[in-house]
Amino acid sequence: MVNAEMSQATNHNLAGIVDANRRTDLVMAGIGISVLIVAMSLLAAVVIDLIVGGWPRLMNPEFYLNFPSRHPIQAGIVSAWVGTILVMLVTACIAIPLGVGAGVYLEEYAARNWITDFIEINVSNLAGVPSIIYGLLALGLFIHGFGLGETILTAGLVLALLILPVIIVSTREAIRGIPLDLREAAYGLGADKWQTVRLYVLPAARSGILTGMIVGLARAIGEAAPVITIGALTFIAFLPPSPLQASPPFINFEWLESPFTIMPIQMFNWVSRPQAEFHINAAAAGVILMLMTLAMNGVAIWLRYHLRRQVR
Repeated sequence: MVNAEMSQATNHNLAGIVDANRRTDLVMAGIGISVLIVAMSLLAAVVIDLIVGGWPRLMNPEFYLNFPSRHPIQAGIVSAWVGTILVMLVTACIAIPLGVGAGVYLEEYAARNWITDFIEINVSNLAGVPSIIYGLLALGLFIHGFGLGETILTAGLVLALLILPVIIVSTREAIRGIPLDLREAAYGLGADKWQTVRLYVLPAARSGILTGMIVGLARAIGEAAPVITIGALTFIAFLPPSPLQASPPFINFEWLESPFTIMPIQMFNWVSRPQAEFHINAAAAGVILMLMTLAMNGVAIWLRYHLRRQVR
């Protein structure tokens, strides 16, 4: 009889605990959904405002093909979006190999000592450094130190430095998430360290590494402070030389030494003007910049999904 009463009391207490946990889960889920709704509403409001404000220019084909002009109706973004694509190409070619390589070395090869701990702490701290600091560094190092000038190459270098810590940290986290059993199985099959990393660890971690790359590039494409610091033009009426040419060797590197502008700087220039027509141009340019970022993210999501299916 006593045991039965104790069992009923225990079940009653457990039922009370379960009910309390369910109520807590419902409250936390409600808070999370509310925060998500507020954040998405604010984002949707910004996007809708930009689309509505820039719609007259978005529907004009000349807006995508004209150079900037003192007359807002004739102004376009061709030099800005071409410059943005070229700068992001340089940034990706520099930051991705260095970031992934550094992450692989720190996670797989570096000895565990105070030097490695010091490097890890500084890499993590560099990910939160304001972008203007990187612009000042590039101004002193690349322009005044190395004499590279205010070129596409300099812009790509400074943005690569900006996102390098993000790629390193994301690469390390992706590699760290791979089970140790996979490495031990590779060693058991006779693979050495590099074969294990190249053939087993990196293919399993590449979806996470790709996510870090896109996060870094998405940050770089919207940065204006570093490139303004190194002297990017706010008004440019010509395009850099094409990276491709008809005659051998079919690749041209003269565009790396060309002056440039990018979409955020073009938007800043138009917003700072008092005429309302320039503000319409800035809103339309903002929509184009978001579409470029979404397109880049869309390609990355497709690649990540494809790579995950291969791993499975």
